[in-house]
Amino acid sequence: MSEKKRILIVDDEDDLRSMLKFRLEATGYEVDEAADGQEGLDKARTAWPDLVILDLMLPKIDGFKVCRMLKFDEKHKHKPIIMFTARAQEKDKMIGKEMGADAYITKPFEPDVLLAKIKALLGL
Repeated sequence: MSEKKRILIVDDEDDLRSMLKFRLEATGYEVDEAADGQEGLDKARTAWPDLVILDLMLPKIDGFKVCRMLKFDEKHKHKPIIMFTARAQEKDKMIGKEMGADAYITKPFEPDVLLAKIKALLGL
């Protein structure tokens, strides 16, 4: 990659964020992190990530609301958002799509599946 793509991970599980950050940086991405929905929303608006990996069950603002707020924002609506959650029910996936999520990956997850989805959404 000529210019590194920036990915924002919004998840309240420290260990998971650290593991994802390590894996993504090893693959050549720049990574920002946020531990709650409000911090994630703020960083998505200021750090200009190319893609957001967003947990659903977050402190302060849940992932559905963060997704909706970004997707309804003219400046940020084109950013791909991957919903990344333990909630695997169809209705959760449907709500995620309605809120504008570009992909929905359930935990536990296969890192290679996540990496492939990131590449596809970034057009790499």
